[in-house]
Amino acid sequence: MTDAAGFEAALRADGFREVVRRAVGAGEALPEHDHAWDVRGLVLAGRFTVAAGDAVQECGPGQVFTLSAGCRHTEAAGPEGAAILVGRRHRPA
Repeated sequence: MTDAAGFEAALRADGFREVVRRAVGAGEALPEHDHAWDVRGLVLAGRFTVAAGDAVQECGPGQVFTLSAGCRHTEAAGPEGAAILVGRRHRPA
């Protein structure tokens, strides 16, 4: 299992300047969308799924998910919700 403090330090070392903690409600889902930044996230509790085309990342506590900027995807929390720690790496303009 990856610890939150170590994960956050690694994010910052890899250029992820924005780090946020999110609580995602039970069964909450977002329709397909994209971001203008790279994403690397750690599931702290619950289950969290990110799907991009045929690639599905189903993660539980201690597991990491990633997305490249511009990647169209959906997000969903499991029946108990999820707590996640997410790094956002903005690309230079």
